[in-house]
Amino acid sequence: MGGPAMKILIVDDDFTSRVVLQEILSPHGEYHMAVNGQEAIEAFMLAWHEGLRYDLICLDIKMPDVDGQVVLKGIRSMEESEGILPGNGVKIIMTTALSDKENVLTSFKELCDAYMVKPINKSKLLGYLQEFGLIEADRT
Repeated sequence: MGGPAMKILIVDDDFTSRVVLQEILSPHGEYHMAVNGQEAIEAFMLAWHEGLRYDLICLDIKMPDVDGQVVLKGIRSMEESEGILPGNGVKIIMTTALSDKENVLTSFKELCDAYMVKPINKSKLLGYLQEFGLIEADRT
């Protein structure tokens, strides 16, 4: 296929959710895990400063301390401060048990790229990655 492997950050405080996402995404790139919002921000900033930016972040909303909405807002404001236009930054998919209208609307207002309610549907997730141009469409 060529090109560097996709860099993925999986952010979830739930072990099972992390494993599910890891199993779906590991064939498509190199992934890191964060178990809470604070770790997610640190991982994002570390990669950013090393010039090894993430291509995809799967972000849970309901986490202790710093929730996913705060992480999303922080990442987008950091990108904006660097002159990265909306739509050109890291692809962020909210992966959450929360399906209420308020969280969905807030996520899109803060410029998430997609919103998935758990349990995560593998083909839908991979469909988003194809839509974002992160993986090639299956030719089977």
